[in-house]
Amino acid sequence: MIRYHDEEWGVPIKDDKKIFEFLVLESAQAGLSWRTILYRRNGYKRAFANFNPKKISKFTKKDVNKLLKNIGIIRNKLKIESTINNAKRFLEVQREFGSFSKYMWGFVKGKQIDGKRKTLKDLPAITKEAEDFSKDLKKRGFKFLGPTVVYAHMQAVGMVNDHTANCFCYTRCKKTTKQ
Repeated sequence: MIRYHDEEWGVPIKDDKKIFEFLVLESAQAGLSWRTILYRRNGYKRAFANFNPKKISKFTKKDVNKLLKNIGIIRNKLKIESTINNAKRFLEVQREFGSFSKYMWGFVKGKQIDGKRKTLKDLPAITKEAEDFSKDLKKRGFKFLGPTVVYAHMQAVGMVNDHTANCFCYTRCKKTTKQ
């Protein structure tokens, strides 16, 4: 958890493959702790074709049944099926916008929101941007990506810098945005 916080969480990501990985993991997290999912990250990577949306979009019912027996992931049929569905929707967004990154970052006008958090108590569960992003994803047919999950995604991929001001990552993530 510490390594994830120190090296990944909040660092702005523009790479579609990495963004898709976080969407898969965040949607799997719905109703669970991030720790639970993070410990299964390699299992998800193996089970879901190295987070390749083109390959995942072609998964069949046979693949779903195989995944339901995979102890390396959360064996929830709805979440597994939503990952396949979301891979298809992800590819549609890429075709429409040129990249998922361009679409996603549009919800924050292409710039990281500085949360300016002083303490962890200042962290919201959702924001207006997360509600708008989630609503649009739902309209496009995405599943398991409600506003709370989407806000967690926005934090993870650096759309918002929610490191507290006294955290060394706060300044690093802010500098990364300006590059």
